[in-house]
Amino acid sequence: MTAAADAQPRTIRVDIASMQPGTAPPGFEFTRTGGGPISAWKVVADPTAATQKAIAQTSQDRTDYRFPLAVYQPITAKDVDVTVHFKPVEGTIDQAGGIAVRLASPDNYYVVRANALEDNVRFYRVVNGRRQQIEGADVKVVPSQWHTLGLRAEGNRFTVSFDGKPLYTAEDGAFANPGKVALWTKADSVTHFDAISITPLD
Repeated sequence: MTAAADAQPRTIRVDIASMQPGTAPPGFEFTRTGGGPISAWKVVADPTAATQKAIAQTSQDRTDYRFPLAVYQPITAKDVDVTVHFKPVEGTIDQAGGIAVRLASPDNYYVVRANALEDNVRFYRVVNGRRQQIEGADVKVVPSQWHTLGLRAEGNRFTVSFDGKPLYTAEDGAFANPGKVALWTKADSVTHFDAISITPLD
């Protein structure tokens, strides 16, 4: 193998196919930003998912300022490229799915999220539990349909994509240290995730 090949980043794909429906997805820890209970994340059967299984946030707790997190434990990275498929299934307060990176704690991280009730994709920093919007774009997010969300973090530069197309690039320096990658939802969003791909760049 050449040195150039050795330098290629290694992509980690979360193996949902081997997970058991009805159980918590292995390799994840569960927490939340804000109030309300910590969610019950489960592996669920979904015939529309890539492997007919998905990781789902299943709680319908209606606490508005509540952001469930499923934190992937095997990886800690500063610069990282993450893509997920997500499907908004239910929710009256919100129908949202997102990706958190550089997660230092449940109250400190970056997150990009797509919302099917608002039809937008927004990028935030969360500092001491408070969301601060950095960038956003209006785009159709269809309920009960799979979408692809991507977030690439390199230094202070963050690139967001949706359904395979770049949406915007933002710059921010609030969190410069390595952190965890997590799946994210809001309030009573019942959201399915599959095809989770994580590529550390550092």
